[in-house]
Amino acid sequence: MLYIVTALKSEAQAFVDRYKLTKTKLSEFSVFYNENMKLIVSGIGVTNSAHATQAFINQYDITDEDIYLNIGICGASNKYQLGTLLEIGNLTYNTNTLALQSSSDITLTCLDEEANNDLFDIVDMESFGFYDAVIHSPAIKNYHILKVVSDHFEPQTITKELTKSLIFNVIDDINFILKTKVN
Repeated sequence: MLYIVTALKSEAQAFVDRYKLTKTKLSEFSVFYNENMKLIVSGIGVTNSAHATQAFINQYDITDEDIYLNIGICGASNKYQLGTLLEIGNLTYNTNTLALQSSSDITLTCLDEEANNDLFDIVDMESFGFYDAVIHSPAIKNYHILKVVSDHFEPQTITKELTKSLIFNVIDDINFILKTKVN
């Protein structure tokens, strides 16, 4: 089973439309599912992401074949084109840098508020919450963080339509990456 955690409904909508997912609820979270995937919309922020990811972990039996994925948009420096899919290899939060399961050398900085300047290379607001939940569940063997560049530190330019489009445009690339990561 593929378990996907997104922060925004507009990030989830690309998967909902592509895979004709059905909506349900899990605790206070919206969940969309079919026979191969379950997607939860966490809301913005580290705490929300951690709670949503933990809701999945608590609700469903974890198998060695399961993949946990945090996918969403991110702000990035001008060296990344808008719409670029990034596989995150390192995660920085509160000055601590953590190595992920990925062979990627891309580092994402997770912040507690929107970034309006280029002090960082790549930023989001949820990845550490996802990471913190999966890393504390020893049964999870396969987890990944993928981000799509949505802006160059101009969060005010992001719309729901743009977000959905950015994610939809890389779904095939996401599937390809995940197929190469199956244990």
